[in-house]
Amino acid sequence: MSENEDQSTPFDFETHKLKAIAEYQKQRPLYHDAAGVVRKILDQAFASRDIQIHSIEARAKEIDSFGRKVTEPLDTDPSKPKYPNPLVAVTDLSGVRVITFFPRTIEAVGQIIETEFDVIEKFDKAEDLIKEERFGYASIHYLVRLKDNRTGLLEYRRFKGLITEIQVRTILQHTWAEIEHDIRYKSPDTIPTSIRRRFMSLAGVLEIADREFQAIQDEDMKLRKQARLSVQQGRLDQIEITPDALRAYLDKKLGSDGRMRDFSYEWTARLLRTLGFTDFRQVEECVAGYDDDVLSRAAWSARQGQITRFELMLLAGMGENFLRYHVWHAQDWFIQKVNRELSNINKADIPVRDYLPPSRRPSEPQGGGYSPSATRPSKPTP
Repeated sequence: MSENEDQSTPFDFETHKLKAIAEYQKQRPLYHDAAGVVRKILDQAFASRDIQIHSIEARAKEIDSFGRKVTEPLDTDPSKPKYPNPLVAVTDLSGVRVITFFPRTIEAVGQIIETEFDVIEKFDKAEDLIKEERFGYASIHYLVRLKDNRTGLLEYRRFKGLITEIQVRTILQHTWAEIEHDIRYKSPDTIPTSIRRRFMSLAGVLEIADREFQAIQDEDMKLRKQARLSVQQGRLDQIEITPDALRAYLDKKLGSDGRMRDFSYEWTARLLRTLGFTDFRQVEECVAGYDDDVLSRAAWSARQGQITRFELMLLAGMGENFLRYHVWHAQDWFIQKVNRELSNINKADIPVRDYLPPSRRPSEPQGGGYSPSATRPSKPTP
């Protein structure tokens, strides 16, 4: 065949695809394992730095997807393949996707990636979208390799030089990308203008939503910090009853208890609001003067956990009111439990009061006041 005849022969994309797929099928398990290793390293790094993410996925590129990619034509010459040597040119054969809750977490994830791996390339899709003056889903892509200190170990040696793509995006960005990709993938060139316009508008809305979620998280962290500081400074009337504020209050008043779970504080904060408390100054008024350890040993003959000791203080401070407004006030087992605890507290000669938070107090005449009495009410009855 002459040189001119060779140049006039069209490139056989189908043969190119089949040959590439055959080669990739042999190597795919290696890329699958490489992605798993990168995910494991990231998982451990996130845990050690207490970085909360939504999910992390690892995969080797699917055969069908690989086949479609290797048949893409060259942008400048559609008669030639974009990837003449696919196993070298296609860089997402091994892939990991990190999905975060908030935009700022993307920065923390990026710092870990740059610390734990050799970063060959970093591509910020958001910057590209801005340059092109169009909407789209933001996503940061990294091409990484394992560092020499890892590939020098026997278990990682086979991954030396292997490239893995890591995508990092928020959960809202991921949702948009998955839906948009599915529709565009089916018809990338013929998608109706009206649908394309709506997708672009939605991308903008989701970007605003991402910013608002980040702002909410920032505000939440600010309020938590302020609440802890107010507890330490004794400004209890300025602290709204929340699980985090309750933990800070009880840790200072009763000593920390590592056995307590987040759920315990969430439940007890809801209970306080149900009982009528609106701030910790009222809580302090109710439990003032009681020794949690003495109450615990009187009611249970042993020192109980932090939350139980606190509830006993509430019971002693509120007396029958504690049962009257409790969420379980109609449960027989709970009535019996409260009866038993009150009886034991009375036997220990510990005063039982009848405190009521302001929101539960009956309206009083002008100039009237409320002063919780130090009485010994009879045991609550069903």
